[in-house]
Amino acid sequence: MSFAHPRPSLPLAVFRCHFETTEPLRLPAYAGSAWRGALGHALKRAVCVVRGTSCPSCLLYRSCVFPYVFETPPPPDSEKMRRYTTAPHPFALRIDPRSDGSPYRLGLTLFGRADRHLPYFIHALDQAGKAGLGRASQAFELIKVEQAEATEHQTVYEPGQPLRLTPARTPPIPALPERFEIRLETPLRLKREDHLVTPAQFGFGDLFGHLLRRLSMLSYFHADTPLEADFAALAHGSRTVPVHEPALHWHDWTRYSSRQQTTMQMGGLLGRFELRGEDVEPFWPYLWLGQWTHVGKGATLGLGRYRIRAASLPDTPADV
Repeated sequence: MSFAHPRPSLPLAVFRCHFETTEPLRLPAYAGSAWRGALGHALKRAVCVVRGTSCPSCLLYRSCVFPYVFETPPPPDSEKMRRYTTAPHPFALRIDPRSDGSPYRLGLTLFGRADRHLPYFIHALDQAGKAGLGRASQAFELIKVEQAEATEHQTVYEPGQPLRLTPARTPPIPALPERFEIRLETPLRLKREDHLVTPAQFGFGDLFGHLLRRLSMLSYFHADTPLEADFAALAHGSRTVPVHEPALHWHDWTRYSSRQQTTMQMGGLLGRFELRGEDVEPFWPYLWLGQWTHVGKGATLGLGRYRIRAASLPDTPADV
């Protein structure tokens, strides 16, 4: 399979936030929902100057950091998603399953121009931690923030110290290995024709079609260089890529939405499968970037996170 395609570009700024807590950890297994909710409440309290007014009816709607981050309205002159009220949000959380106490690590990735708002994120995370998370209102104290540089992390913020931010950049794409494994690390929730994709139905095209759309939208709304590619050819070609040795299962998970005041089903696919390099050459740059963006429903709160593993590949700094 071969056709011309430019390499996708999506600048990323990858951070790891360290918190201390004096109590045994009492957050749910997928704490991204709790962190995203607390972050949103803290950010709105910090920046909103027009209390009691809904964001879309506010004069500051298109200049305020809160709607940009959490509601992300498409610009009035947008050529994409004109029928939608929101575009993909410019951040994603990463939950470290190995963090079972203090210090607690929370990953944060900012896409494109969102890195200019890092001080707001840090302040809101600090306030969210102090206010307490989860039904037990467990308190956390932010002690430092690190930024990923190559395969290392450099401290960019400590309380009382100035912020030392490195501008976002597109991660380098390594050489395509002969074969590699994709591990689904958090529930991957995909739909095909309005139905959830099950382990028995899963195909590479399901993953890649959603990922291509997500990367296209993120680059269009949050980066200076929108993704230009033959989307139809890529999507069509991805449906013919074979998946080898799949070991997938369905994992049920529910979360409570305080905004909608209801319990939501957020189950998805977990497990692993293999791909052959000769089959995925046109899709490789997108697959590599997808490790940072996540894919599918709930990507912002940490779902749809996958990792690519092969002996010839480096670890990514997106590992929390």
